[in-house]
Amino acid sequence: MIEKFQKWFQDNSITEVECLVPDLGGIARGKILPTNKFLKGLKDDTHRLPQSTFIQTISGDYATEDSVGALPRSIYNPTDIDVILKPDFNTMRVVPWYDDPTAQVICDAVNLNGDEVINSCRNALKNILKLYNKDNLKPIISPELEFYLVKPNSDSDYPLEVPIGQSGRQETGKQALGIDAVNEFDHLFEDLYNYCEIQKIEIDTINHESGSAQMEINFQHGDPLELADQVFLFKRTLRQSALRHKLYATFMAKPMENQPGSAMHVHQSVYDKKNKNIFTNNKSNVSNKMKNYLGGLEKYTPLLMPIYAPNINSFRRLFATWGTPKNVKWGIGNRSCGFRIPSIEEKNMRVENRIPGSDTNPYLVFAANLASGYLGMKNKIKPSPETKDSAFKDKNSDLPKNMDESIFLFENDEDIKTIFNEKFIRSVAAIRRVEYQAYLSVISSWEREYLLLNV
Repeated sequence: MIEKFQKWFQDNSITEVECLVPDLGGIARGKILPTNKFLKGLKDDTHRLPQSTFIQTISGDYATEDSVGALPRSIYNPTDIDVILKPDFNTMRVVPWYDDPTAQVICDAVNLNGDEVINSCRNALKNILKLYNKDNLKPIISPELEFYLVKPNSDSDYPLEVPIGQSGRQETGKQALGIDAVNEFDHLFEDLYNYCEIQKIEIDTINHESGSAQMEINFQHGDPLELADQVFLFKRTLRQSALRHKLYATFMAKPMENQPGSAMHVHQSVYDKKNKNIFTNNKSNVSNKMKNYLGGLEKYTPLLMPIYAPNINSFRRLFATWGTPKNVKWGIGNRSCGFRIPSIEEKNMRVENRIPGSDTNPYLVFAANLASGYLGMKNKIKPSPETKDSAFKDKNSDLPKNMDESIFLFENDEDIKTIFNEKFIRSVAAIRRVEYQAYLSVISSWEREYLLLNV
């Protein structure tokens, strides 16, 4: 294996390597080192990070530092021992925005005894895929990722603003599917497509969404682990592309008032060993397997919201934005449902989960989707009847409405614990609690405006 890395570095004239590890928030952690140091580390297993990397919060704190979210010794070793990074050669890519020839590689994490790190998001997805593989099944994923382009903003108290495009003007109306509105940022997207091609990130179409300077990128369908890697790298690539053009790109679920939220819709289907889509039957109708899969999504999605809505801002998208599904209903072609079947043609039969925000960790979202569907098929869970009318008419939500309720449901379901491992569940829950406490300590501009002189 070392020889493969060495040859790849020589073929691409690489001088430095970025070892990337996605943490539970989906943030790239890791280290940068010269190629000779990288190769030496492969030989003696000295590519290491502290165990605490996998309980780090979005703000850089740790789940051990707050009494509300503290993890017990059975979950986290307080000496913060090392874990070993195992670079996955299949993820080797050139980093296209650097002047010096630099490579990036995504790493798996193992403990010093050789066991996998349970609270690694990449390992969590791999373990779900092993369950499908045991049953000779192959899940296929295709994500759609929404995001906003905004003016650079150095003051976190100041609201985000719509950027100025090539015309020299700000977008003032909602330009859903507007071609000219996308062309306002052609210079940025040309760089983005070039960067993605170099990195073998297989993005398909781009279109303008409902918000001002809000876009959506569609990915080609494929293996869930490969697609999770691509989304992980794409977020970084888009941010770098935007910065080169003096813009910010944000995947916040709800970055601006009076604007739509940003989602990561996940299309999914399952094939058997004969490469037949098990979601359809001989009459090109929804198969019983697909109905059970939908039943699993309906049952377990409300319990997995710390994955689908990981941040306080995620709940603003769900409950302060019209048009975002906050239900676990399903329907054919029905965009008001949390789970939509876009087409009932045999080759295109799939289910689209419209609930996750774009602020989510793709490894965890794909794992949660596939775990829910797997449990649905295993336990033959029956779904609700198809929703043929607008689900927006029902003002009641099937989903937890706040972080506390979300974490409670997540931690207290035996099926979820069994399929994900309790250490993983406790780690995610602890991180969410610490992040929530950090949020509660901040006094917002709304509070200063309406409470300062009135209460």
